[in-house]
Amino acid sequence: MTQSYWLDRWERNEIGFHQDAYNPYLIKHWPRLHLAPDSSVFVPLCGKTRDMIWLRDQGHAVLGVELSARAIQAFYRENALAPKQAQYSGKRFNRYSAENIEILHGDFFDLDKNGLASIQAVYDRASLVALPPDPRRRYAAHMLDILPPATQILLVGFDYPQAEMQGPPYAVPPEEVIALYQPGADVRLLTQVDMLADNPRFQQRGLTRLVESVYLLTLPDPEQS
Repeated sequence: MTQSYWLDRWERNEIGFHQDAYNPYLIKHWPRLHLAPDSSVFVPLCGKTRDMIWLRDQGHAVLGVELSARAIQAFYRENALAPKQAQYSGKRFNRYSAENIEILHGDFFDLDKNGLASIQAVYDRASLVALPPDPRRRYAAHMLDILPPATQILLVGFDYPQAEMQGPPYAVPPEEVIALYQPGADVRLLTQVDMLADNPRFQQRGLTRLVESVYLLTLPDPEQS
């Protein structure tokens, strides 16, 4: 899977992964992070998710990264925001910013520790599951490498019989989430919900099981060790 795959999806408006409403798992489980309202939150591969609006409305400074300029421009336009633009990090990114929501247009893998130094939490709803196995391993390793100590990650994942459907979204069962992130982070499964009955489009694609899982990952804090 190449960058052009996702850029083409946005160009053709094939964005079935996009949700117009706020994600219910975000609303229900975000308080478990016990963040101060002014904490900074990172949203990787953010697309045009309105969850960034919800996070901003909790008082957070929101930082997203997205490969598609079309997705970024749609986010600000659809939410009646007028972003300022500037180059960032040696021209690797074009930075959009408006009303405490900043989105970097560029490649997630070009981010470094300096760019995320102020982050306290990450919200990942459709990023890890968007990637096939090899890029998925690279994604998780890079995430652990660039996040500050003690960062918390609220992760929403899918699990289904991978042979029954070609991703994305890909099946990432709990044992793989643990394998990807431990020992670099503590992994706690918060809930699992059987979603197949509520998703006829996945039934039409041949799935016999579809489970959404929500995890809370916490990176170690050297000051508390």
